[in-house]
Amino acid sequence: MAVLNERDATDGNGCLACELTSGRRELPGGRIYETPSWVVEHCIGPLGVGTLIAKPKRHLLHVWELNDTEAAELGPLLRDCSAVIAALVQPDQVYACLWSHVAWTAGHIHFVVQPAWDAMQADHTRPGPFLQVDMFTANEPPPPDNVVAFAERARAAFERSEGAAKRGIPRESHAERV
Repeated sequence: MAVLNERDATDGNGCLACELTSGRRELPGGRIYETPSWVVEHCIGPLGVGTLIAKPKRHLLHVWELNDTEAAELGPLLRDCSAVIAALVQPDQVYACLWSHVAWTAGHIHFVVQPAWDAMQADHTRPGPFLQVDMFTANEPPPPDNVVAFAERARAAFERSEGAAKRGIPRESHAERV
């Protein structure tokens, strides 16, 4: 299937995800990691410190638009994001889900990779997407200083993980090395 939208994050298309990636809009913590096709940033919404966003550099509205390189990088990137989160904040679970709607209009696809702790049930009755809805409803973004501090730690963890891969350490061991 042909790619329906070949815009990229530098073209001024009015997309929030593209504006954050290109630097046209402030992004606490900045870019944390990137592959040839994807960028990782800290979530700017109310999903808590440690929630990462993985999004394609190209402005894509649908997963079916991913080219072969983007698709091949996605699984390992989500695994690595989860490993970094697990190493840095020791959650009981790490969610990975796709978000791509803005008021029922397709938007730049991005995967939310979010830590969750069993202790969160004291404030939220249900996990998973219900937890995310609760957090969006409460609309309590984390303090920017905390986001910046996490981003710095995550950036260093990704760099250590990438260095381990270059030294031939199997990916299965990366979570232990970040």
